[in-house]
Amino acid sequence: MEDTMGLLIIMVQRGINLAVRDIPLAVILMLSSPWKLKTRVVKKNCNPEWNDELTFSIKDPNVPINLIVYDKDTFTVDDQMGNAEIDIRPYIAALKMGKGLQNLPDGCALKRIQPGRTNCLADESSIVWNNGKITQDTHMKLRNVECGEVLIQLEWIEAPECKGLESDGMA
Repeated sequence: MEDTMGLLIIMVQRGINLAVRDIPLAVILMLSSPWKLKTRVVKKNCNPEWNDELTFSIKDPNVPINLIVYDKDTFTVDDQMGNAEIDIRPYIAALKMGKGLQNLPDGCALKRIQPGRTNCLADESSIVWNNGKITQDTHMKLRNVECGEVLIQLEWIEAPECKGLESDGMA
């Protein structure tokens, strides 16, 4: 893990108005092949609640994380039900800025990211100081599908065997 900066926990909270397909549904997060993590499958629900934590080792914060929603088929290939790209660079920048801010009140927003053409945000995303941690709640709009959104939360973990945030080489 000496080439890893740290660990990123992505809490996949729930889906909103996902496209109707064969259902059941699962979310797959990919950092880059072959690294894939999956939520559990939620059956027969276009508004599934996962609340699953998926943990990634982050080596390069410039590499986006791909979120893909699939239906889970038994006898045929799973159907993709949309995708989104998670850009962690603003979150990493806020983490660096937030070092030494232990005296902030809970709920204090360190940074706000607006939805735009260059991101997959469905709504404003806030990076917030809460209970001694910096988290980012994100409302992702799925692409390549008629409808659907996924709510996630990002949380950084400093692991002793990792390089840390200061060695990132972020552009």
